[in-house]
Amino acid sequence: MVKRVIMRAQLKQPFLEQGLEAIRQSAEAQQLVQDGMLMTAAAFHWQRNVFLYYECLGTEPGPADLLPSLIEPWLELWPGQAAPRRWIPMIDVFHFNEPASAGHWRRKEPAERRVGRVAHLKPEMTASYIYYHYQLQEEQAFHGPKYEIIAMHENLLFGYQEFPAVVEPPVVPKKLATSGTPANWNDSRMDLHFQPWEDGHLYFKPVETLFSYYKQ
Repeated sequence: MVKRVIMRAQLKQPFLEQGLEAIRQSAEAQQLVQDGMLMTAAAFHWQRNVFLYYECLGTEPGPADLLPSLIEPWLELWPGQAAPRRWIPMIDVFHFNEPASAGHWRRKEPAERRVGRVAHLKPEMTASYIYYHYQLQEEQAFHGPKYEIIAMHENLLFGYQEFPAVVEPPVVPKKLATSGTPANWNDSRMDLHFQPWEDGHLYFKPVETLFSYYKQ
């Protein structure tokens, strides 16, 4: 089976450039892909945030296994649990498709680009956003990019995409027998769910890719 993992960390300001350079120069993630432990591994940067996206085959390495040169004192601690946490698992809140097997998930053609993007939800619209997207996902109301996924921590959304996009029907059966997804997706009013950026833009903005590895 293939497990998709999205993790978020935040670099301390004094170590921002050191941390980013350590990630760019890291060879361990690429080695894990070459060794067949990961199908894909990618890292992205936005402000002081670092996002890891990786697809596990069998065992599940942790972020420190992918980035051992990114030393812990460079990363902020997240509150909320007794044990200190420097990496937060982000929650999968939407995908058009999911892995049924390694064979089903393996790319038939190389991706030209792997892209990370971020957006902020209005906190009061979080439940509505999840409701509409889970309904669409599990009714399989319409199809979209196979490898796209949107994850959330607090009200921050991180999206992973590959281009050119591959669109195909899901293999994993849908979980809902309802038909509540709006026939016109615009009726879900996603424009009301997002916090606008300072320049007035809604929705997602792309972020910097630090590395991206895949073994065909």
